[in-house]
Amino acid sequence: MSTRSGDESGNAGGFSEQERSAMKERAAELRTEVERGRGNKRAAEELDVLSKIQEMEAADRAVAERVHAIVTANAPGLAPKLWYGQPAYARKGKVVCFFRSGSADKERYSTFGFTPEADLDDDSGLWPTSFAVSGLGEETEKAIAALVRKAVGRHRPGSEHSIRPGRK
Repeated sequence: MSTRSGDESGNAGGFSEQERSAMKERAAELRTEVERGRGNKRAAEELDVLSKIQEMEAADRAVAERVHAIVTANAPGLAPKLWYGQPAYARKGKVVCFFRSGSADKERYSTFGFTPEADLDDDSGLWPTSFAVSGLGEETEKAIAALVRKAVGRHRPGSEHSIRPGRK
């Protein structure tokens, strides 16, 4: 139960309409996963992602299509799936990276980000986990490709989690 007293829009539960909508989408995604079983799950989930991308406004759609192509080309082991109603890419069911539409989030930019499942940890103890994206040029595409490769490159088969500097 939320202990928040509400927000400026009068939401007694404390969550914004946008937050409630994202939670409802995630619940629906989980129900769909259970209903599909194991059969054609990967193909169906990729179709869900491509359909979601097609629903986006033109500027976000163009970026999301390129991000999808970059991720699938550079990390073929990641499976596309929806995560909180937006495109994401998972390893063994756990999301590694994701794209959030700026227009869907009512932001002036979209976001490409990584979860703790991504092997981006840096020995310095500081590394970025998400990036604002308003367009993709050649250099930006190369940077995303390098980050995606790094995110999946240090994963060791057979281990539940990668070995990361500074972690036990």
